[in-house]
Amino acid sequence: MNQRGFHQPNGAWVGDVIPWQEDGVFHLLYLHESRRVPKIGMPWHLATTENLVDFHDEGVALPSGGPTASDFNVYTGSVVLAEDGTHHVFYTGHNPDHLGADGQALQLVMHAISTDGMRTWDRLEADTFGATAGYETADWRDPFVFWDEDAALWRMLITARHADGPERRRGVIAQCTSTDLSTWEPVEPFWNPRRYIAHECPEVFQWGDWWYLVYSEFSESFTTRYRMSRTLHGPWLVPEHDTLDGRAYYAAKSAARDGRRFFFGWIASRDGARDAGAWQWAGTMSVLEAEQRTDGTLAFHPPTELRDTFAPTGEPNDTVVPSGTVLSAPDGYADTLSAADAPDSFRLVTRFDIAPGTTECGVLLRASADGDEGYVLRLEPKRDRLVFDRWPRSSTGTEQWQISGDVPFAVELERPCHLAPGRHELEVIVDGDLCVATVDDTVVLSTRLYDRPTGRIGVFVGEGTVTVEECTLLERRDADLDDDRATSRRLATSTAS
Repeated sequence: MNQRGFHQPNGAWVGDVIPWQEDGVFHLLYLHESRRVPKIGMPWHLATTENLVDFHDEGVALPSGGPTASDFNVYTGSVVLAEDGTHHVFYTGHNPDHLGADGQALQLVMHAISTDGMRTWDRLEADTFGATAGYETADWRDPFVFWDEDAALWRMLITARHADGPERRRGVIAQCTSTDLSTWEPVEPFWNPRRYIAHECPEVFQWGDWWYLVYSEFSESFTTRYRMSRTLHGPWLVPEHDTLDGRAYYAAKSAARDGRRFFFGWIASRDGARDAGAWQWAGTMSVLEAEQRTDGTLAFHPPTELRDTFAPTGEPNDTVVPSGTVLSAPDGYADTLSAADAPDSFRLVTRFDIAPGTTECGVLLRASADGDEGYVLRLEPKRDRLVFDRWPRSSTGTEQWQISGDVPFAVELERPCHLAPGRHELEVIVDGDLCVATVDDTVVLSTRLYDRPTGRIGVFVGEGTVTVEECTLLERRDADLDDDRATSRRLATSTAS
């Protein structure tokens, strides 16, 4: 099922990714979700890539320990390299039949080593340990280990929950330290906001003069966030826009190469492969690149490597809308659509000059010929946000009042972004049912497109005026063919309002 720039194993899904970069190669250990019933135990699999586009699935890396083992499920963890060249993984062991004193299924920190370049792993069961005093035994997971040069010791961050307090505000990132990667001593929490259910998949890294704490918030938001500090010990500042992506992108952790930092997360699938289906745990691996601004805050966008898998066909109709096209509807709506369906995979780059007072503008994806049905990526300058929408929405019947038409957009799929009057770029990468939208190379919104596999593309404005300075369609290059052999789609324009 591999799609260039994304990764999903055949017949299964990618869960939390444990990225490790070494000698220019990204080793992407991940939780391999088969969704089999009954459960067969969660293993880690390994995918590798050098170019962030072509992923090679190497199969099982760390297998389930078996039905009676503490690590029947091998859950999230981290990799470190010791001075002697040994790779160490610390991971979460879970078995639903092993209960703690509180009657909940235990989660344990476990340890394995590899002396053959991460091809095989030997478990060190004697190093296993569970929640320390004051923490719930059922939430002790996602160990992230790193070397603290100043303190000359190893630190381990652990997703945990206090044993007391309001149920939804016990989340804490616990901390243990070690000098030998074998014996761990509990110390004060690394981050203790007393907020949310848990802060999953934590990681810490230094970039220039800033430290960053990244975690996935297990709450009603269910999103990956970051905090920043001048020191490893805080205080941790909340940037204005603190999320990497939206609801559909989760459990992202990062690795660096050549001064660049990449986040590896998964775009969640939906139940039944339907737009209205409930979000499911695990999905398709997706990579985002972070850019560090001068004030230390981070901007996010797809990596150049993914963008470069798309190219113009060389046809005049690569330009979906002629440069300089003005759409004006001061108190109404106007759009421009292609005359033919878009390909299954494409990259659409649209640059708008948004006039003051404009309520909305954006792009239509897989739309009907009249533009009334389809997917919408809508820029809303008055609200400073990008939203994803679709029509028709879900319904419980055939009458107008039985359709979920009283919501402003697809619930959970919005992203804050600054949209002052003037020039803004909206880039959309569509690959099968995957959709990754980016505003101004800064703000990303990922989602799924299930119900409408085909349709036209276009641009629109509502209650305002925009000048379309560019609207270019780029098609997926075939990795095995020259660019001039890529399939060309003939797209012309027609206007409706």
